[in-house]
Amino acid sequence: MEITGKVVRLGGLTEGTSAKGPWRKQDLIIETDEQYPKTVCLTCWTNQINEIQSMVPGQLIKAQIDISSREFNGKWYTDVRVWRFDPINAAAPGQPAQQPAAQTMHQTPPAAAPTGGPEDYFGESSNGDDLPF
Repeated sequence: MEITGKVVRLGGLTEGTSAKGPWRKQDLIIETDEQYPKTVCLTCWTNQINEIQSMVPGQLIKAQIDISSREFNGKWYTDVRVWRFDPINAAAPGQPAQQPAAQTMHQTPPAAAPTGGPEDYFGESSNGDDLPF
């Protein structure tokens, strides 16, 4: 899966040791670029931590993610793990920076409801003898 948004802030760094050896993880909070923006906490593990250290608030990023949930003691926990970052504002030499397309939903406003009598529906005044059939 893929998610695009702007960096809001970096979370604290967590370190530990497991049976497989030492590990580090850090959260990256982003805000999606949608009509109704959502705040998402991305979990970055050992190999992405160096990449996120150089990110600044407001920077646009695209991340390849995996979403997984697990149960522990009757409660469910969901992780949004990043496995790759793709820069959005990076451009090849001699080319302008590429901006992401805005994701907006286009809705047609509902038709105005008639407020009067049958003349609103048929376009002429109805005095009782103008039946439409």
